[in-house]
Amino acid sequence: MKVKTRTEKDSLGTVEVPADRYYGAQTQRAVENYPISGYRAHPLLIRAMGMIKKAAARTNRELGLLDARRAGAIIKAAEEVIQGKMDGEFVVDVYQAGAGVSFHMNTNEVIANRAIELLGGRRGDYTVVHPNDHVNFGQSTNDVFPTAMRLAALMLFDQLLDTLAELERAFARKGKEFDHLLKSGRTHLMDAVPIRLGQEFAAYATAMRRAAVVLRQAQEMLRELGLGGSAVGTGVNTHPQYQRRVVRHLSRISGQRLIPTDDMRYAMQSNLAMSVASAALRNLALELIRITNDLRLLASGPNTGLAEITLPALQPGSSIMPGKINPVMGELTAMVGFQVVGGDVATALAVQAGQLELNVMMPTMAWNVLHSAEILKNTIRVLTHKCVRGITANEKRLKYYAEATISLAAALNPYIGYAAAAEIAKESVRTGRTVTEIALEKKLLDEKLLRKILDPYRMTEPSPPVKEALQKTGRGSR
Repeated sequence: MKVKTRTEKDSLGTVEVPADRYYGAQTQRAVENYPISGYRAHPLLIRAMGMIKKAAARTNRELGLLDARRAGAIIKAAEEVIQGKMDGEFVVDVYQAGAGVSFHMNTNEVIANRAIELLGGRRGDYTVVHPNDHVNFGQSTNDVFPTAMRLAALMLFDQLLDTLAELERAFARKGKEFDHLLKSGRTHLMDAVPIRLGQEFAAYATAMRRAAVVLRQAQEMLRELGLGGSAVGTGVNTHPQYQRRVVRHLSRISGQRLIPTDDMRYAMQSNLAMSVASAALRNLALELIRITNDLRLLASGPNTGLAEITLPALQPGSSIMPGKINPVMGELTAMVGFQVVGGDVATALAVQAGQLELNVMMPTMAWNVLHSAEILKNTIRVLTHKCVRGITANEKRLKYYAEATISLAAALNPYIGYAAAAEIAKESVRTGRTVTEIALEKKLLDEKLLRKILDPYRMTEPSPPVKEALQKTGRGSR
């Protein structure tokens, strides 16, 4: 069945555009030129573009540069974009012409044709509302696209921070729930001094809290906008008051605190803010990989691993081994983390690839930063609800390891010295007996003092040497 089309014209000639679509000639060219990935712009990037066009139309109307009738129609059409009613019209692949020109024109054409329709005209009749002359008045891809990707990242980071706060609280609750449970610490994957399971989980909560601080710091850089810089940051074809007013309108429309840059040339040339945002996502991903690797290790088994904790069973883990349950949420989180790290590398290469007055590699920055934030947000949500909240402790196994660790001998250092304590540790490894049993047998101190010194719980917090024991071993005056 042949698709009905309308004929549109741009600076290169005529183009056949599907008659039922709101986009126009330049978008159609992009669809034909860039059939690359099948991925489309993140919904928040589309919303951000709608917000910018709404803010620009309001500002130009205030300044008398756009008549009220056209401005009103553009504002209404832009609002429909903001509400998500036009998402299906944004068809340009995320891998496209440099600087985001194709996506920007996709926006201008969709809003123009919807505004034409609202004014009673026919799609494609740009004498009513023109994509460049009216929707894009006083604007350039040079200032609009970087503004849109920063604004979209700001909004998406807010959502990510909400889910991250949930995960932090979940870890903190487990920290309190498990605070009384002793276990062996491990360094180099080898026995270390005792620690409380709750202390491990409380530290995971702290890591999430610190990662959130870094994300908020990145947001502060994203707030500085070059909107109003027009082409190359000169502000060409804009009113002297345009920059200040359009950013103020955009702040109100988006609900974000936005700041007009004090150097529009810098804002066109540099994408430092996107690099910082990407790095913040990478750092969060690295922490999540580390922590979920810990959870997988602590839950390993159930019979031949550490098995100190149990993760919720979510699905069968093998097509051949009955009863096998895998740590799927930890595996998922690691894989997502790897993708985020890779996205940061791509973003870093794009950020350094700008030349002179413009960085044309912005579409890949926008795609990678927004995609990474999106998959982290969704992964953190399922990790919190389907894994962390349901973790339980294997108290018997924890107690066994806490008492069996050879590093209990470290508590004897102040009383008998490192070398003598090391001999006890080696004997423990050789015989399979505990450090406490060997120390009691050797009658280094009376049983009461020795049990106090070797109390695993006491070793999980800073505590001074036992004075009576120091005196009895003759080391108190050293």
